[in-house]
Amino acid sequence: MKTLDRKSVTTANELAGYRVVSQLGVVRGITVRSRSVIGNIGAALQTLLGGNISLFAELCERARGDAFDLMLQHAADLGANAVIAMRYDANEIMQGVTEVLAYGTAVVVEPVR
Repeated sequence: MKTLDRKSVTTANELAGYRVVSQLGVVRGITVRSRSVIGNIGAALQTLLGGNISLFAELCERARGDAFDLMLQHAADLGANAVIAMRYDANEIMQGVTEVLAYGTAVVVEPVR
């Protein structure tokens, strides 16, 4: 299964050192996550101590990573070798259930000579 190099993704509208040869459209990766009861208890205990709530931070990072990987796969399936204007979005679907979306524009780029 072909996938894109993570270094070929940017939040900018162009990839430095490359020119866009063709745009293939919007690509996205979506994941939906919920917190477990055990995770909620552990996070609640961490909130009592203050500071970074590592259990939630890890869950968020994993969700973003999964959405990002799905977006890369979608772009590769279209024949892209880069993604520009990449963004994240998140929405709470119901209490304790969150959708994380990674999206951008799939493009074919070539090095600038």
